[in-house]
Amino acid sequence: MQAERVSILVMNEQQERKNPFFLPYDTPHDVAPFDRIRLEDFEEAMLEGIRRDDEQIEKIINNPEKPTFDNTIISVDDEKDGDHYYDLLGRVSTVFFNLLSAETNDEMDALAQKMSPILTKHANDIRLNEQLFKRIQYVHRHHRKLTPEEKMLLDNCYDGFVRSGALLDAAGKERLRQLTEEASMLSLQFSQNLLKENKAFTLHLTDEAQLDGLPDTAREAAALTAKEMNLEGWVFTLDFPSYFPFMTYSTQRELRRQFYMAKNTECIHDNTENNIEICKRLINLRRELAQLLGHKTYADYVLKRRMAGNVRRVYQLLNELVKAYKPTAKKEVKEIADMARKLEGKDFKLEPWDLSFYAHKLKLKRYNIDAEMLRPYFELSKVIEGVFGLANRLYGITFQENKEIPVYHPDVKAYEVFDKDGSYLAVFYADFHPRKGKQGGAWMTEYQGQWIDRQGENHRPHVSVVMNLTKPTEEKPALLTLGEVETFLHEFGHSLHGMFANTRFESLSGTNVWWDFVELPSQFMENFAIEKEFLRTFAFHYQTGEPLPDELIRRIVRSRNFNVAYACMRQVSYGLLDMAYYTKKEAFTDDILAFEKKAWAKAMVMPQLPDTCMTVQFSHIMAGGYAAGYYSYKWAEVLDADAFSVFKKHGIFNQQVAQSFRDNILSKGGTENPMTLYQRFRGGEPTIDALLKRNGIKR
Repeated sequence: MQAERVSILVMNEQQERKNPFFLPYDTPHDVAPFDRIRLEDFEEAMLEGIRRDDEQIEKIINNPEKPTFDNTIISVDDEKDGDHYYDLLGRVSTVFFNLLSAETNDEMDALAQKMSPILTKHANDIRLNEQLFKRIQYVHRHHRKLTPEEKMLLDNCYDGFVRSGALLDAAGKERLRQLTEEASMLSLQFSQNLLKENKAFTLHLTDEAQLDGLPDTAREAAALTAKEMNLEGWVFTLDFPSYFPFMTYSTQRELRRQFYMAKNTECIHDNTENNIEICKRLINLRRELAQLLGHKTYADYVLKRRMAGNVRRVYQLLNELVKAYKPTAKKEVKEIADMARKLEGKDFKLEPWDLSFYAHKLKLKRYNIDAEMLRPYFELSKVIEGVFGLANRLYGITFQENKEIPVYHPDVKAYEVFDKDGSYLAVFYADFHPRKGKQGGAWMTEYQGQWIDRQGENHRPHVSVVMNLTKPTEEKPALLTLGEVETFLHEFGHSLHGMFANTRFESLSGTNVWWDFVELPSQFMENFAIEKEFLRTFAFHYQTGEPLPDELIRRIVRSRNFNVAYACMRQVSYGLLDMAYYTKKEAFTDDILAFEKKAWAKAMVMPQLPDTCMTVQFSHIMAGGYAAGYYSYKWAEVLDADAFSVFKKHGIFNQQVAQSFRDNILSKGGTENPMTLYQRFRGGEPTIDALLKRNGIKR
């Protein structure tokens, strides 16, 4: 009888429960109701969202009135009523694909495989809808007087359709569908393979002697990982907070070699996670797509919508950096090799798995500083206070944790953000530590963008930063390296770009800017990491409360450019590799391992190992939207050094300069050409000079 009653209750619950995506969220600031969402909700909501999109398109194309900006373009971008009826697909897809990176599992991976081709087909159905495009084309030629923002939206809309194949004939459109659907699936497969490979490898040690050289923080973290896996001893993983300390401090050369080779051979093994053929196919799919649309190469196609503008200017930047930095980079590596031979004997040959280890010893000798000396002063909660405090000093905004805001994992913290006048500005999620279902690296994303509706209500953004920072252990709180503090500042810079958004249309707001401009706000924030005035606000010893000593700050500043040229060449090499793939005019049939070595050779300062491969784990250019765009990091670095020089001149906390940066860049999104926005802040075009000066490079 009791069992029967329980069964009835369960049935009633199932009958009564509704998909939370179909209901008002009824949450603070209308945030995603993570606590109520189940796996089965996603597919149902996506399919219904597709149906509603189709309904909306039908309304637009069957409108008997002459096409206008207001009844055709805004309807596509800004039809957001109170219950988010026509916004359903965007809302559910955003939640799903964000979680697919931050908190996935086998079931979600399978659903992504199932839904990805359906969603790509739907996107193609819209972009290749001839009746819809005819209306957009008409408006593009005949429209009322538009504001600059409206004109940008119209141009983007028209150009987006053209770049998606709207002018192709029937055969061309069908081929484009095939190319985009296959590329979408392969990009997804690439990411899933990389995550599985990354999580599959562990270095399990049971002999304490094999921990020689490792600091306590690394040992404690490895012991915690082992405990979580129900293993004795210590477990090291390929996640950066585990991998990097091991490669820097371990005296066990053979173990460093094993670890290095595991990292640098991900996805080239003879197993189901091999990404070699996937990469080849993606390169060819993108080349064919670009050529179908009338461009010589995929890079030509991409760079039409970038600050760089063309392939020549990208190579100009990369070659200029090679010329300026490579001599210094070679000198840096020679000094490390000399240090190694001094310690190990004149016949010692420096290998890639030795570089971090002996570089650390040289840095310690030269500047008497290393990451572990600084960790006790970078306790995570204090770093959070420092970063939030920096935003307050610059822009007057404040952060308040709100535990009523649902989160998708207990590790995640949710904050309300308030502007300097006390008004609500945004919701900010922070997800700090590595875990099983989380991709490596760090990124910023949004669960809701910003827009102003027809009634004048300013819908504020919900932004999220996801990182893989050092975890707390049973003995210590989370103590970060200076590099991790910089990572936090970087992603926080992206989040400010999102939170300060203040534009009419969501597709032009926040980080919806050209890719070689999007890294400016993030890289700009990294500059503060070594500024004494900033460090003084939060860098206190987690046990004693003593501030970071002046002497250590001096050493940080003095060591700032240690191996900076080598690091530059590393990034330039990735940019060269990216461009080599996406400037191909003919079908790509090369052996990827050999092609890679040749593509970036001019930036290399260390001998290359024949059996390692970066391409197969290069998410940025294979699955992350940076194809033919990795140079953006160096392009933006020129911008950020130039922009920060204004702050250095007037004071790093100068609120007038900060307000100008907010008004002219951070709040404007993609409403104007990025160079126009930058010049409005800076008063002229950027040059490489500020970057060279910051890095101590002489030409």
